[in-house]
Amino acid sequence: MKMSIPRRLSIGGAFMLAAIAARAGKPAPPATKMSLPTITCGDSTQASINISICAGATGAPAGVTIQWETAADFAAHGWSDANATYCDASFSGNANLSRYNLAPNTCVTVDVGEFLFDNGASTTCPVALACGTSYVFRAFTHATSTLQRSDFTGNLTCTTLPCGSAGGCTLTQGYWKTHNPTGGCSDPTSPLCVAWPVADLTLGTVDYDVPELIAIFDLPASGNGLVALAHQLIAAKLNIAAGSDGSAVAQAIADADALIGGLVVPPLGSGFLSPSSTSTLITTLTDYNEGATGPGHCAP
Repeated sequence: MKMSIPRRLSIGGAFMLAAIAARAGKPAPPATKMSLPTITCGDSTQASINISICAGATGAPAGVTIQWETAADFAAHGWSDANATYCDASFSGNANLSRYNLAPNTCVTVDVGEFLFDNGASTTCPVALACGTSYVFRAFTHATSTLQRSDFTGNLTCTTLPCGSAGGCTLTQGYWKTHNPTGGCSDPTSPLCVAWPVADLTLGTVDYDVPELIAIFDLPASGNGLVALAHQLIAAKLNIAAGSDGSAVAQAIADADALIGGLVVPPLGSGFLSPSSTSTLITTLTDYNEGATGPGHCAP
């Protein structure tokens, strides 16, 4: 005998099937926020930490922002604006020649502590990190004309290398830039008024006096590999002149001088080198200045 389905159940089932079908055919609601980026720890020196920032499915066409503070400050205050213990750096994808306009699922690496100030980069804390110290990081993707900024990533903890010895140690290009004998030192007793161990330096085959070297330090690289290379080369030569063992970078210094040759470094001249031709030398010199190689970075 054929069984019949009660009318009440068959009607309910029909409504259920209709609802399922409607949901299956209905498009997902439009996104209102940029996709969450991801961040990971990279190589560290005694003065900096490389952070890799990867865009999500929406990309990061307008760039990203990263924030950080010491683990001790984070434990005490979290991300509280009231205490303002954290730093941030913005990497705009809208700036001319910016490398921070990220396609979906692509990444960029930033060096927190000794920023390469190329187009689109700015920060509230342009200083070296403390050696032997853990830092907490988070990031978000900038808003566009159609989507709000992303949420913050989860917290990421990375640590700088242990402090080196106090004797014959190295200092970063950021230190030499901000601690110099003429750079706005109206008060000669200021700790920023530091006598450099040289009266001039040769970069390539061109000689520069102290005010000219400071002018080079003060110029953002802005995509010019010559300026970025000069920043690290000046610091390395100052460290060696101050008594640091330079054997770890002797060949890199010779190679950098050979590459620069007679080019005059901006803003004093119009010399230019592509970043791709200088990146390896910059990394080697930076590692020395920041303590990853050589005698180690000076403890703060």
